[in-house]
Amino acid sequence: MAQIEQSDKGKKKKGAQKKMSIHVDFTPMVDMNMLLITFFMLCTTMIKSQTLTISLPSNEKIEQQQMNKAKESEAITLILTTDRNANGDVKKDEAGRPMNTVYYYEGMPEIADADGDGLIDNNKLKAEQFIGNDGKIQQGIRKILHDRNKLVLDKIEVEKARWRNKEFAPGNSAANDSIYQARAREIRNDSTLTRPVVIIKAAPEASWESLISALDEMQINQISRYQIDNINKTDSVLILDYLAKNPKK
Repeated sequence: MAQIEQSDKGKKKKGAQKKMSIHVDFTPMVDMNMLLITFFMLCTTMIKSQTLTISLPSNEKIEQQQMNKAKESEAITLILTTDRNANGDVKKDEAGRPMNTVYYYEGMPEIADADGDGLIDNNKLKAEQFIGNDGKIQQGIRKILHDRNKLVLDKIEVEKARWRNKEFAPGNSAANDSIYQARAREIRNDSTLTRPVVIIKAAPEASWESLISALDEMQINQISRYQIDNINKTDSVLILDYLAKNPKK
């Protein structure tokens, strides 16, 4: 509490104003603050931080030589390109989306021109786009990757259903999440399952957005074995041959 004390020390001149000394005791306020802090600490419920879960690549060491010798049934190469105008700006379609194209081929590329017409006879290159789902139906390159990693996705979907029902740790949300993440990680890295090995390559004109979109597809499709590599001469020849056979309108 505050107290006002009148000081009478020493002699005072006639008519001089009396000096007042004010003393404020902060002890009750400090006590109240400590009680409030204790109250909030005991009554507050700690909420788990909501963060984005990222499916990181597995710890499997995949050397370039191994990548080149990957089974044809597992290997798939994505080549990212972006349409640009004369000023180098990214072109957009009628919906306002960047015109990014994903060329892809499965297994190892083969180049042969038996007819001598300058076109590759066995060009396996195909083109797709980054398109989101239509409801629950995958589209574009997402469908290609989804189908290639279907065994893993089906097993993870079973575990996800158990996670939604909180079967792993009833009444303990944090433990339920932790167990699900551990099980999903084991499935992604299960070498007994047929899993794709994805090599992502970006052409010189490819935008950063296209590369980020490709990495997003790795997370969405739970693909753990992927690598970013440089585009080579063979890839360029395949694209030129594809454009010669399928000219853009």
